[in-house]
Amino acid sequence: MYRSPLARYVFRRADLAGKIGSGRRNFHRTGVALRTFRGGDGTISSSRSRKALPINLGIIVVPQQSNYIVERFGKFYRLLNPGIEFLIPLVDQIAYTHSLKEEALSIPNQTAVTRDNVTITIDGVLYVKVEDAYNASYGVEDPHLAMSLLAQTTMRSELGKLTLDKTFKERETLNELIVDRINKAAKPWGIRCIRYEIRDIHPAEGVRRAMELQAEAERRKRAQILDSEAEMQSDINVAQGHKTSMILTSEAEKVEKVNQGLGEANAILARMRAISESLDLISEAVNANEKGRQAVKLRVLEQYIHSFHEIARKTNSIVVPGGKGGSDMSSFVAQAITLATKLNEPVPDEGEGGEATETGRE
Repeated sequence: MYRSPLARYVFRRADLAGKIGSGRRNFHRTGVALRTFRGGDGTISSSRSRKALPINLGIIVVPQQSNYIVERFGKFYRLLNPGIEFLIPLVDQIAYTHSLKEEALSIPNQTAVTRDNVTITIDGVLYVKVEDAYNASYGVEDPHLAMSLLAQTTMRSELGKLTLDKTFKERETLNELIVDRINKAAKPWGIRCIRYEIRDIHPAEGVRRAMELQAEAERRKRAQILDSEAEMQSDINVAQGHKTSMILTSEAEKVEKVNQGLGEANAILARMRAISESLDLISEAVNANEKGRQAVKLRVLEQYIHSFHEIARKTNSIVVPGGKGGSDMSSFVAQAITLATKLNEPVPDEGEGGEATETGRE
């Protein structure tokens, strides 16, 4: 196949670039570049692979969310944004390519010592994003490797300020501190740490057993506290129920007595009104004519005799009016009639009182 001299030169350059494997610039131009991170346990782990740099054939298509760094005669020339770009072959060369997407970097296990001298093994995930392709290319040799190592040292430094208990409780605060310190140190590198998440924390076997015993003791303590609080609340509820019952009972008795007193008062008032009305009627009947007065006399005499009859029936001694002929029944009846007659007469200013003597009869 016939090829022009320019095409033959371009293909020779491509073959030569694929065979060279040393040097910083050739490192970025070879087929695949692996970035390796060394963990706290001495192991080496690779983060990801980068594809071969595109060859300048005069027309370059930059993918979305990507930036290309172009050098002319070994010096920075321009930054290519997404889209189609035109370059001069053999003169302009693509030195670096950067993805502007957010990338996740796995931070391997590393050993750290807490403030209370407890050794733990911890790992995490670092989320980064290239914001300035120029600084990411010329500010640091490998920005992702630098961010990973900086995250490891920062994490060990922050863990040394916390006790073991706070390490488990304040993960969110620890993550924020690590992100803040990483961003301050990586500002000239053109790459920003978006967030850092602690994945696993593994204390030593003896420490883990002690933590399990402590957790079990805490659970028993909370259970006993809950039982005691439940008993206390039960006693309080019983006492409050008894108190409420006594209050309601006393209030019920109070209402009952008040109602009973009101009923008795109303009954007394009703009896008094009835007596008053009956006396008014009797008074009107007595003052109306002579027959009314005679009827009153007869009624008084009947009650008088009935009273002495009741006294004689219930006891062996009775009280009878004294005076001449006090023991004679006829004089007794006459006195009763005289007494009934005097009831209808006006009461004098000074009255004469009789004497009463008590006599016994067999």
